[in-house]
Parts: sequence; structure tokens; C-alpha cells
Amino acid sequence: MLVKRMPFERPTEHYEERIFLIDEKICELLKQRKEISNNNPGYPPFEHIKKWAISFHLYEDYLKSVFHVLRNEENYKPIVEPSGFRKHVPILKSVNHEEFFYSVTSMRQYSNASLITFNIDWDVTSDHSVNSNKTRHFELYLGENYQCHMDSGGGSPGHLSFNYVVSPALPDDISGMNFVFRELGSPMMDKPTGDDIVFHVD
Repeated sequence: MLVKRMPFERPTEHYEERIFLIDEKICELLKQRKEISNNNPGYPPFEHIKKWAISFHLYEDYLKSVFHVLRNEENYKPIVEPSGFRKHVPILKSVNHEEFFYSVTSMRQYSNASLITFNIDWDVTSDHSVNSNKTRHFELYLGENYQCHMDSGGGSPGHLSFNYVVSPALPDDISGMNFVFRELGSPMMDKPTGDDIVFHVD
């Protein structure tokens, strides 16, 4: 799942130039790893990581973190920032699922992207209010031709709202499209919970 990232700053001015060729080789191996796995390497079993940590005198948790970063290069695609606002397009769709009311009211159209706002509402006085207040994470899927990332989000008791940037920009006429919001266990995990909230635009 793509999420908005803070600009990365070089953490130190120091660099040991004697390891330049090693680092270059690492980049070459990363490219080879990407090609062989079709950019879908998964994550090594912990027993492999433990064996490598012992063999190469490295910390096991260090290797776990390295392979977590290497798991999916797609998470590090350049993020599109919307620019050149054009118009609002009404969507006005809603879905009731369990104790939640989900809605997508409109999209903002920009010259280079679209911005979709996804709302979740529930009754804070109900018996489900404790579970309803848990942190929830959704990814937006619109097909292989569109890149979607969550730009921002927030909420208050009984309400959550998330903004998703879609690039390239969606057409002004979105008739026939499905907006699929897929709930995940956490922003950095790709395991769906099984709940898909689908809005079909007539």
C-alpha cells in the first residue's frame, strides 16, 4: 500500500568510499533479485534469516528489517502531488456494512491526478463503539492502470475520513467504474481482512 512519505534526508555526511564497489554490487544484485522474482519476492522464512545471521555474523533483527524494506519496491514509487485544480465531480455513493456507514461523495479533479475522499461513520452510543474506534486502514483499488495512495486522514468520535490520490487523473465521466476500498491489517502489511467496500458508479 502506497502512503504519503516525508522527504528523505541523508542521515550523515560520512561515507566510507572503500565500500563503493560493494554498494554498487548490492544495487546490481537488487536488480537481479527484482527480475528473477518478477518484482514479487515475498519475505524469507525466519529460519532462513536466522541461518544467514549466524553464517554472516549479522543481527537477526537487522536482517528482518532489511528484508522488510526489500519486500516490495512498489511501495517506494514517486508520489504524485495533485496540482492544477479543475473541478469537483459528484459521486454520491454509500454502503452500509455491519455497524459502519461508508460513503464517497465527490472527487476533486486536478490536471495530473484525482483526489477521492472516503468516509466512515458509526454510532458511538452503540454496543459496538469500542470495536468501532479501532484504527482502520484501507487501500483504494481502481485497476492496473491507476496508482492510488492515501494522502491524509483523520477523524473524531463516530467519524473517519481518508483522502486518496489517484494518478493519472480519472476521467470526468466515471460511469461504470468500481471504487474498491480494501481493508488491511495495518498500513505496512498487505494482508486483507476480508472486507471490501465497493462503490459502483452507474
